[in-house]
Amino acid sequence: MRKPVNPFGSVPAPDRRRTSGGVTSVAGFTPTNSNTRISPAVLSRPAPSSTPANPAANPGLSSDRLRQAMVQRLRAQGISDERVLDAMAAVPRHVFVDEALASRAYEDAALPIGHSQTISQPWVVARMIAAVCEDRTPARVLEVGAGCGYQAAVLAQLIREVHAIERIRGLFEMARTNLRALRLATRVRLIHGDGMVGLPSLAPFDAIVVAAAGLAIPQALLTQLAPGGRLIAPEGDTHQRLVLIERTGASSWKRTELEAVRFVPLRAGIQT
Repeated sequence: MRKPVNPFGSVPAPDRRRTSGGVTSVAGFTPTNSNTRISPAVLSRPAPSSTPANPAANPGLSSDRLRQAMVQRLRAQGISDERVLDAMAAVPRHVFVDEALASRAYEDAALPIGHSQTISQPWVVARMIAAVCEDRTPARVLEVGAGCGYQAAVLAQLIREVHAIERIRGLFEMARTNLRALRLATRVRLIHGDGMVGLPSLAPFDAIVVAAAGLAIPQALLTQLAPGGRLIAPEGDTHQRLVLIERTGASSWKRTELEAVRFVPLRAGIQT
């Protein structure tokens, strides 16, 4: 299979204003609900990067090196699908965070993106995509909870047809701006809508990736999986785990519980 090619090189982050609802005072930010893995050794925060970024550096000038270091760390953490690692290497993560946090973009940590939401820890993004792509390449994928657009951008390196839903208008606009900056707007169909409902008019999907945790996976999403399709989502409240669902028949699904994680909550409706 042809490996994805990085069309971006070192891309500077788009110009953004820092707002009171965003990340004005987040130099030492540790999100309460962070899209991250819960390490058995360190439960209070994500594991620090083995190659911390220099806060004085311009990530736009050094992002290739920092991304490669991130990929090597992911490989050491057990991500073995080279397609996923190539996709992670192809997308400049610093483009998707506020300029005040750009120097931390390649750390193994979730970071705030405003509206009480976070960009997922790189390991979590890679783990979820690798799980739904293991031994296959899905043709059509639905992402629930697009956030700033980062995971959709990574998916677009692997998947021919990506549909992404974001319920918060401000994040929907942010994701659209970020995807346009990387010329991915035509490869990712971005929708402002209720992710718990999914996109029944476009179903079925070969894979569904849910980037927020509910007490249970919505039945509407399960029914939008194609036969043999896979869904991955965090599930739970105080204690959450990644759950991998595979549709095995018209009314049957196989469930596998994976790692402990901490995600923002899955909510119904839209926010304007």
